[in-house]
Amino acid sequence: MTAAVEGSPPLRMTRARRNALLQSEPVQGFALISPTFLYALLLLVLPILVVIAHSFWTQHYLTIDRTFTLENYRVALTEPIYRDLLWRSLYISLTVSLLTVILAYPIAYFISFHGGRHKSLWLFLITIPFWTSYLLRVMSWKVILGYNGVLNSGLMGLGIIDEPSTALLYNSSAVIITLTHAWAAFAILPIFVSLEKVDRTLVEAATDLGDGPLHSFLRVTLPLSAPGVISAALIVMIPTVGDYVTPKLVGGKDGVMIANAIQAQFGKAANWPLGAALSVTTMLIVTLMAGATVLIIRALQRLAR
Repeated sequence: MTAAVEGSPPLRMTRARRNALLQSEPVQGFALISPTFLYALLLLVLPILVVIAHSFWTQHYLTIDRTFTLENYRVALTEPIYRDLLWRSLYISLTVSLLTVILAYPIAYFISFHGGRHKSLWLFLITIPFWTSYLLRVMSWKVILGYNGVLNSGLMGLGIIDEPSTALLYNSSAVIITLTHAWAAFAILPIFVSLEKVDRTLVEAATDLGDGPLHSFLRVTLPLSAPGVISAALIVMIPTVGDYVTPKLVGGKDGVMIANAIQAQFGKAANWPLGAALSVTTMLIVTLMAGATVLIIRALQRLAR
């Protein structure tokens, strides 16, 4: 009886369809990526969903009320202290991104166009300072910019100032300087990769047609390396908005950023919903800024053509 049922035409057709479905390229492709997709979903998407869920709750005497509310977002967007911290964080992040790209581009250009067979050595040398702890590098800048630090001592030795300056440390400028140095290598590498893809014959053709070095750079090399510049700017901009170690160590009260407020809400204040709302608000604004940056640079590229 069982053999008759298994041998029936409808069942054989179903099995054939199932085998064909399992052997199809889309199903096989999904089977290959599904473990990675689930892993990314578990480690990336799930924590974000938890933070978003917390942002709609309220805190009452160290207990969380899971009633839906937008009060945390109202506080995050309207309270002057959080609004000012957010704008300061965005300003510092954009400034650091701009300075890092400006400083990184000549180094990446030199390695790509003039590094010769020593390109790997140059890249290796660039990464050496980053073998040390990030905290140690931040503390080094604290020593350099301090009241009795290296910079003040050098300026006094040169006779430029008569007494140590207090304006070098514990402000936004100190945070910008430290973050620019900390993220320099991360900007050099994507720009270098983009410059390596530039067709050298195009540069030679521009030179043969009468363009000088500067003109050929502006018309050929820079536009073709724009993807690397965009990547470098985004790689630096996105994480520096959320940096709280550097502002805490070298920023002082004038260099505090939004991440320090978020850390305080999740820490001493124990107000997780407000901290989550601040995190989500910052994340959305940074996402919009990153998208706007890409669109603006692409528009400038089209105009340049």
